[in-house]
Amino acid sequence: MVSLSEQVEQRRAALEDRHRPWLPRTLPEMLDAVADAYPDRPFVITGQGSVSYEGLADWSTRIARGLVERGVGAGDRVALFLPNSAEMIAARFAVARAGAVAVPVSFRLHARELLTLLTQSQARALITMEQFREIDALAALDEITPGWHEPGGQRALPALRLVVTVPEAGMRARRPGTLTLTQLERDADTVADPTVPDPTVADPTVPDEILAARAAAARPDDIATIFYTSGTTGVPKGVLSTHEMELRSAYGSAYARAFEDGRVIAFALPLNHVFAYVEGLLASMFVAGAVVVQAVFDPVDSLEAIEKYQVGEALFVPTTSLAVIAAARQSEPDVSSLHSVMSAASSAPASLWEDLRTLLGVKQLVTAYGMTETSAATTFTLPGGPVDDLVHTVGYPKPGGVAGDPELGGRLVEYKAVDPVTGADVPAGQEGELAARGPIVSPGYFQQPAATAEVLLPGGWLRSGDLGYVREDGALVLTGRAKDLYKCGGELVMPAEVEEFLNRRPDVVQAFVVGLPDPRMGEVGGAWIVPADGAEIDPDEVIADCRAGLARFKVPAYVFTVTPGLLPLTVSGKVQKFRLAERAIAELGLDG
Repeated sequence: MVSLSEQVEQRRAALEDRHRPWLPRTLPEMLDAVADAYPDRPFVITGQGSVSYEGLADWSTRIARGLVERGVGAGDRVALFLPNSAEMIAARFAVARAGAVAVPVSFRLHARELLTLLTQSQARALITMEQFREIDALAALDEITPGWHEPGGQRALPALRLVVTVPEAGMRARRPGTLTLTQLERDADTVADPTVPDPTVADPTVPDEILAARAAAARPDDIATIFYTSGTTGVPKGVLSTHEMELRSAYGSAYARAFEDGRVIAFALPLNHVFAYVEGLLASMFVAGAVVVQAVFDPVDSLEAIEKYQVGEALFVPTTSLAVIAAARQSEPDVSSLHSVMSAASSAPASLWEDLRTLLGVKQLVTAYGMTETSAATTFTLPGGPVDDLVHTVGYPKPGGVAGDPELGGRLVEYKAVDPVTGADVPAGQEGELAARGPIVSPGYFQQPAATAEVLLPGGWLRSGDLGYVREDGALVLTGRAKDLYKCGGELVMPAEVEEFLNRRPDVVQAFVVGLPDPRMGEVGGAWIVPADGAEIDPDEVIADCRAGLARFKVPAYVFTVTPGLLPLTVSGKVQKFRLAERAIAELGLDG
């Protein structure tokens, strides 16, 4: 019998043979290459059906023709205000095919938040849902830019010249006169729909050669996407990402996780963030695999999708992993196809990994670490590696295979630790702020030079804002966020240290510690605890336990309980600690 480690090596070797030598490409060039080789393989699977590689390539081409016809130029920003869907994915490749830059934004944004991102990105075009569940996108547009659906009507966003809507499945457009995605699509050598006038286009005809020339002019090192950061600190920034960065990172992830041919990956994580986009959508293309895309997370739906579509890998964050495990205990799902789970974005206790292994039968468990600014994951634990690595590290720098950088020893990124205040290097193995450099690291933020200067160090190193160190064996160990630190009575407290102590308790699944204002001590700790199933948390007992095992200034002054579903999360599944701090301050009446 072939061992798991041998399987990993065999799959990696097959990937190398398949993609040697590495060819820098644009996103549509990669899609077209897979579509030429595997036209009938399913690529995108949703509740409405599946779309093949050839079908997605053709669909994105029709949308791209419509964008060019409507005046979207090379380098123009096109915002995508859509939930996970086949339309979202087709539009994403269409924007790249038109030589433009995608600006995917969370469909959960409030109207004013949407206005901020449309303004910051200077979006020329917007492709938006009409309504999804309780979210009314058209009402949001009415609020922030009245007259948006009338030619020349809106004035709040001077750069915005084109709005395209995606009606709900099976429904007609809700607003008369709006241009829908279906109406935007153009076959070769067709003319614009005369019933949908666009005064910004003098000649509505666009020969197919124009689209071909636009696509040919795009280069792999051109900006493909502006990702807005997930906001653990509450301040979004537009991260610049090139075609080459995204594809190189995706290949490295497929190589690190040892993809087999045709891997099927399921996720409900949002495609407007790098996690699902790079680790799921783009990575699957390197083995002509498929993605099972869900718009919202539901643990029962996730288990049903794994069974129905014979999913091989699921992408989770710890909170969704816990929910899936709880749902699996209540049923007997057939998840025999599931051999891999990637669960990242925050730390998880050993019990969670053991449950995934024993309850769901998953053999290849990995966690990872990365940022929007580093094109998703930059480190991975070994597939099927020891649980100790999953709990105490975030893995090793991602190997790049044929896409790796020879100057980095074949890796795609390297790390070091620097002084959080001065930015100077600290001795090897010593804790500091982690900094990264490599071919998948962003050049900075869109039209935010001050923010870019804050994170870039000489030599192309990017400050992560995360505290940690590099072990002797190369594994990365995280110890906290630089901005999470607080001072209690003049002593610096690292929340991650307190969280690790609390996570050892059998009645605690996850713990999150934040600094709260205190008139005597300056700041004190507030611990938010997710209890284990059936556990009753006694705050006084937890505080007493901390007093017995931690220095006095590290002991939380307050203990709160919270269910996983009520944790404030970013779109990538990271807990927004500043929201927990705000909630604690409000509950304690410290804001008055």
